[in-house]
Amino acid sequence: MDIHDKIMFKRILDHLNTATLLFNRDLNLSYVNTAGEILLADSARHLVGVNAIELFKFSDPALIINLQQCLMMAEPLVDRELVMERMGQNFTVNLSATPLITEYKVSEILVELQRVDNHLRISKEEQLLSQQNTARLLVRGLAHEIKNPLGGLRGAAQLLNLELTDPDLKEYTQIIIAESDRLQGLMDKLLGPNKPPDIRVINVHEVLERVRQLVEAEFSGNLSIVCDYDPSIPNVRADRNLLIQAVLNIVKNAVQAIGNGGKIILKTRIQRNQVIGRQHHKLAAKIDIIDNGSGIDPDIIERIFYPMITGRADGTGLGLSIAQSLINQHNGLIECHSEPGNTVFSIILPI
Repeated sequence: MDIHDKIMFKRILDHLNTATLLFNRDLNLSYVNTAGEILLADSARHLVGVNAIELFKFSDPALIINLQQCLMMAEPLVDRELVMERMGQNFTVNLSATPLITEYKVSEILVELQRVDNHLRISKEEQLLSQQNTARLLVRGLAHEIKNPLGGLRGAAQLLNLELTDPDLKEYTQIIIAESDRLQGLMDKLLGPNKPPDIRVINVHEVLERVRQLVEAEFSGNLSIVCDYDPSIPNVRADRNLLIQAVLNIVKNAVQAIGNGGKIILKTRIQRNQVIGRQHHKLAAKIDIIDNGSGIDPDIIERIFYPMITGRADGTGLGLSIAQSLINQHNGLIECHSEPGNTVFSIILPI
């Protein structure tokens, strides 16, 4: 094989989306492609020569066992949904190990690692976005249908109020008018903003600081808000007021979930190679709103972004639905993970 062929094969391997690793008989890494460097969060210069036991020491033991069996049995092996740990992060991979035979014995093992949790997350995101669009269209149509007779009902009550002279009867018509106004406000929330977003270049940390000030001013008591910001995050293109409203809705929910003595963390980080729906973004800003409350009821967590879904007796179930809708207008997404003592709402905005 001449140098031209070697360069061509290396280019092909480096452009594969599957992490490809080559181990020798001692299970020392002798080659890793670009996808492998990304998966293992390190450069080939540091990885080559490292033994598989060291490379996967905090990961599922099945990774090492599979490589050893492949070496001894000289047969390909496939294993699915193995948990790997690198640089403090856990992720799930499918493994394919193929022995390379030289002179009737295994000389090397070709390992392919395909990350599957990304595929599961992308599928979930697509489903969530589709459900959100369907729910939003349904709710907007319903809100329009309710607003028309509601206006007539309020107008009739106003006319009747002018004709009545008995104060007791006027009290009833005033109740009708007040409740009509309350329903009108509810319908306006369901319909969302009636103008396109005012997209400008903004700093997400200014938005978070504004939300922190609003929440601390509104909710007095023993409440702790901790800020953990990544100063390297570039500015994003967004409507400042809509972004404030979306974050504020989530933070208010968190405050109501923790009560006095609770803690909320506002955290920002850069996300690389982020896929939202079917669109790939090289960079994204991730805003985590973390609280140490009792968590979200598992029965409703898959539906919390739907209108009218709430875990509180006095809640309207609109805050999270509106927040998701506002972030969707910025081509972003809100994800949620919850367990007792740790509820995380993640806002992902493309940069």
